[in-house]
Amino acid sequence: MNAFRGFVLKEFYHILRDRRTLVILFGMPVIQLVLFGFAIRNEVNDVRVLLVDPSGDYVTQAIKSEVLASPYFEGVGHQTREIGIERTFQKGRAKEAIIFEPDFAHRLAHEGVARVQVLTDASDPNTANTILAYTTSILQDYRRRLASGPPGGVRIVPEVRMRYNPELKSVFLFVPGLIALILMLVCALMTSITITREKETGTMEVLLVSPLKPAQIIVGKVIPYLVISLAIVSVILTLARAVFQVPMRGSLTLLMLECLLFIACALSLGILISTRSRTQQTAMMVSLSGLLLPTVILSGFIFPVSSMPVPLQMVSHIVPAKWFLIIVRGLMIKGVSFADIWQETLVLAGMTLFFLAVSVRNFNDRLA
Repeated sequence: MNAFRGFVLKEFYHILRDRRTLVILFGMPVIQLVLFGFAIRNEVNDVRVLLVDPSGDYVTQAIKSEVLASPYFEGVGHQTREIGIERTFQKGRAKEAIIFEPDFAHRLAHEGVARVQVLTDASDPNTANTILAYTTSILQDYRRRLASGPPGGVRIVPEVRMRYNPELKSVFLFVPGLIALILMLVCALMTSITITREKETGTMEVLLVSPLKPAQIIVGKVIPYLVISLAIVSVILTLARAVFQVPMRGSLTLLMLECLLFIACALSLGILISTRSRTQQTAMMVSLSGLLLPTVILSGFIFPVSSMPVPLQMVSHIVPAKWFLIIVRGLMIKGVSFADIWQETLVLAGMTLFFLAVSVRNFNDRLA
């Protein structure tokens, strides 16, 4: 019994002596709680809405004022003609467009019926349904206040059109997100243990005396996972098209190049973790908690980033999967071109170069 007690105390001592392990054990649950508590929201806030009003009468002005006064909406533009709406949706500048018919107040007063066309970006079907419910509620509340006769005396009829995903298939939302999640899992998680594995198995000394330069060693570690990841992307895209009928409206070549860029970014991030970790266990824990959770929660994979608190929105900017998801959904669901996603591509390229540079520097420091 005394031997067992001594063994347990010794294990406690080893754990408590390792400060990095303590930080991971106590810090990661706190981070996860904060992320889940603030990021998981069913409501949708700050929806970017484009208002198209050819009449500009007192009724449409009142309705627009109520829409913009709502905490759920944020106006991104006002125009009198239906021009450039498709481009606005493709570039992600708006999630909804509210289009009033001409002579809106006149039709409402003399015919008792006026129509409003509501276009919603349904690439995220859950968000689209929520946005539509908010808009319909505002229109019907105003109609009830405006009607002086029976409830059915005056009608404002919303004509709804769901863009890009009229059947509201949830698979259109999850397949692009799964591409990012799987690639991050394979690339970052597996490569995060490569350098630490060499150290633990004692083969680091072989690399030290080899004629290979640090950059060559890192590239050699990355290439096998790069090839495997490209094969995984091909399998996922084939299944998405053949089994789930997910469209491919953009350029397939451009999509594969963007996937290659994201794979390089994830691989470089995994190598960075590997060069900073002392053990494979630490590298794996950091990868699981520090990469996979942000990829699921802060990338917009499931929960819209615009509905999160501002601090978390700022943090989401450093999550590579966020920018990759914008690119993949744009290419697959919306059919955008490179002119619409060059900014996100530039961000991913910058992250990749930064992670690679820091990884090589850390590896040089470790060799020294």
